[in-house]
Amino acid sequence: MSMDFNIFMNDVVRQARQEIVSAGYEELKTPEEVDETLTQKGTTLVMINSVCGCAGGVARPAAAYAVHYDKRPDRFVTVFAGQDKEATERARSYFTGYPPSSPSFALLKDGKICTMVERHQIEGYDPATVVAKLQQEFDKYCEEV
Repeated sequence: MSMDFNIFMNDVVRQARQEIVSAGYEELKTPEEVDETLTQKGTTLVMINSVCGCAGGVARPAAAYAVHYDKRPDRFVTVFAGQDKEATERARSYFTGYPPSSPSFALLKDGKICTMVERHQIEGYDPATVVAKLQQEFDKYCEEV
């Protein structure tokens, strides 16, 4: 039974990774990749991915739609909570003032946290509501492309 469960979870993780990469997000799998990316000038949206239902049903669809907006971050990246643990821990070190939350979105500018859309703002909502919240933050912090 446990072997079947592991195969199932590997498929779930693989699908979750593929969904977010297909949407245009770059996976950051090491602390070094996180530091290199999050310290760049400009704006970066970090999607903290996970295997929970609200990630698949709300957060990833919202993430995919959010890339299609006139004002948007310079970079879209993702770390995977529970999978790429060191990268996720390093990313969270940039989110000062916010507790660990997955799934969630963090918007950074020049390496500093601007705002987050946390799990409690995702779970129980539909993707359109989360997209609207992200776009509201993009309007504040991002340049038109």
